[in-house]
Amino acid sequence: MSDPRYQVDVSVTTRFLAEQSQPEQDRFAFAYTITVRNNGSLSARLLSRHWVITDGDGHVEHVRGEGVVGQQPLIEAGRSHNYSSGTVMSTRVGTMQGTYQMLAEDGTRFDAIIKPFRLAVPGALH
Repeated sequence: MSDPRYQVDVSVTTRFLAEQSQPEQDRFAFAYTITVRNNGSLSARLLSRHWVITDGDGHVEHVRGEGVVGQQPLIEAGRSHNYSSGTVMSTRVGTMQGTYQMLAEDGTRFDAIIKPFRLAVPGALH
């Protein structure tokens, strides 16, 4: 949505969790920290999420659910919400992307886009 009242930006940092991974069993654990910043002029509640997780072999998994880590945060205009979560993949490299479904204080529903980001074991990419 291009309306400036409904402008929510998402940034992500990731890290590989070696202590929770088992490479010999094709289990690679990653953590990610998300910052959801409301750059619009109206408060908005994060209602639900839709993740598209693609592993290094091209297998795609869709994950949908209410809120994030058990919350449906209300993010006031000019404020942000941070949370951390994680995922396990069967390959050393993969990507995640998706959307958050938002509800503005005026009743308008809109999507906040989560641009693709990479999950990679250190040294897995040149």
